[in-house]
Amino acid sequence: MLGRRRKRIVEMLVVLFGYLALAAMAAMVLGQDQSGFISINCGINYVVSMEHSSRFGTPDQQLMTVRSFPEGTRNCYTLLPQQGKDNKYLIRASFMYGNYDSKNQLPEFKLYLGVNEWDSVKFNNSYDIVRKEIIHVMRTDHIHICLVNTGFRSPFISALELRLLGNSIYTTQSGSLMLFRRLNIGSTSQTIRYKDDAFDRIWEPFSQPYWKSVSASLVSDALSDNHFKPPSKVMATAVSPADERHPLEFHWNMDNSTRQFYVYMHFVEVEELQSNQLREFYVSLNSWFWSPEPVVPGRLVPHSGFSARSISASSELSISIHKTHRSTLPPILNALEIYEMKQLFQSSTVQSNVDAIKKIKAVYKVKKNWQGDPCLPTEFSWNGLNCSDDRLFSPFIISLNLSWSKLTGKIDSSFSNLTSLKCLDLSYNSLTSEVPNFLSKLPSLKTLNLAGNNLTGLVPLALIEKSRNGSLSLRLDGNPNLCKKISWEHKEDKHKGKTKNNVIVPVVASIISVLLLLLGEVAALCIFKRRQQPGMTLNSKKQHISCSEVDRITDNFKSKLGQGASSKVYLGHLSDGTEVAVKVLTPSSVLVFKQFKTEHMA
Repeated sequence: MLGRRRKRIVEMLVVLFGYLALAAMAAMVLGQDQSGFISINCGINYVVSMEHSSRFGTPDQQLMTVRSFPEGTRNCYTLLPQQGKDNKYLIRASFMYGNYDSKNQLPEFKLYLGVNEWDSVKFNNSYDIVRKEIIHVMRTDHIHICLVNTGFRSPFISALELRLLGNSIYTTQSGSLMLFRRLNIGSTSQTIRYKDDAFDRIWEPFSQPYWKSVSASLVSDALSDNHFKPPSKVMATAVSPADERHPLEFHWNMDNSTRQFYVYMHFVEVEELQSNQLREFYVSLNSWFWSPEPVVPGRLVPHSGFSARSISASSELSISIHKTHRSTLPPILNALEIYEMKQLFQSSTVQSNVDAIKKIKAVYKVKKNWQGDPCLPTEFSWNGLNCSDDRLFSPFIISLNLSWSKLTGKIDSSFSNLTSLKCLDLSYNSLTSEVPNFLSKLPSLKTLNLAGNNLTGLVPLALIEKSRNGSLSLRLDGNPNLCKKISWEHKEDKHKGKTKNNVIVPVVASIISVLLLLLGEVAALCIFKRRQQPGMTLNSKKQHISCSEVDRITDNFKSKLGQGASSKVYLGHLSDGTEVAVKVLTPSSVLVFKQFKTEHMA
């Protein structure tokens, strides 16, 4: 047992050192012009076994290590290309199991593109290389690529790549394009990709014994000169039927009658024809002619033909290329691409909500497995939030519970961008500073729980008003330094037709000025002596009295002494028994407050 373990460790170290050496070389390659490329070598928390890595003469080093995800149902990568949204990209995920975990148990899992299922990942054997590739137009500035555990062992990934394409190529009536086949026809050598292919498409060699191979006498950049930019090395080889009486044919069996395909073919004349020679042919897809005009390949001039609409394949996808009656030469084909149409119907969460919740996650360093889209798919929505459920529109966040989440600092302004919030629970954290007024401006908010924090200052009157009229369930308990029990009243101004909010202004006659807050929205607090007991004197000096102390002095404004034009007066008692009058002032103008100061400083 110990000997096998040591052998396994040695194997891992040999492969790892080889990987690191080649990774340094790869870094130099990536330093060249690869604008629009993102390449993520997802390892290296596991290395494939030596047994499997030795199967490949010159192995693709990005397949020699893997990143495994034994924890969490959904784990995601976020791609952020510089070119941003509304551009077309090739996205490729690569996998090779290679018995990296020494269990010899082939995993199965799902791959998601954003909020939509992309494909399933399955393996025929432990050294099987599986690549999933899709051509997709991004509608946001980022895209999530997620691995989803389906209960058949841990998901993993070897490499993840994104390549910018031109928007004028690989057009469809709708949907994205999943790669079905991309073939370098007539080649029997290794695969071709970047730098031979400007878009880093991977071309697999493909030939048949009943075909005749033809090739160009030289490889020229002219062979790649069209919008699709087929690699010159690919276009330099072609095949034709060995028996010129027969068409050039391809057949693939299908197991799903609902599948739709787009076919792209690349032709170029690689032979120099005599004046009496002609090569022209028709192309049919499942017996449907994709063009009424025959194809006539130009000498070293590439031609890329494609189906203008998707092709249904009930039980078989067949391609037939046959020469016209006047053609003296058989048909040829240099390269072939087949894509399956993939409809990605579900829209991701409203972008402003995504930006806001990600900012909240970053500001508070939220310790939750928040990955991918916040709301979708619904079975993987982020823990602690709920979203709207309308399949016709993008979802938005309607409830957020971050109670007991060890949040610190002030309540961040990012919450103001969650404009559809109905319920916000920030209770039992360590939030400080004042309760922000923007919370009162969330139009749909019905429940706000701020209990058990260290908030200070005055509660916005608009929040208190909503609490009093029943439109908002508000919890503020457990914040000892918060003025959360401010008594207030409102009445209609008959002349101006608007509400005046009353605020507390406790005044003691022997105190000159107590606490001055903002006019019109905030209270001015001062206490004055109403009646002095015999033999007692109070020093005339500034004193600051908290809101909770004012509540205690007035016994929560239990006894009203009188009412004036701009205030109400309540009876209170200081701790030494001194009776005081506490005036509740409505500061509707600067003049009112100045009159108040003049009256009690005289």
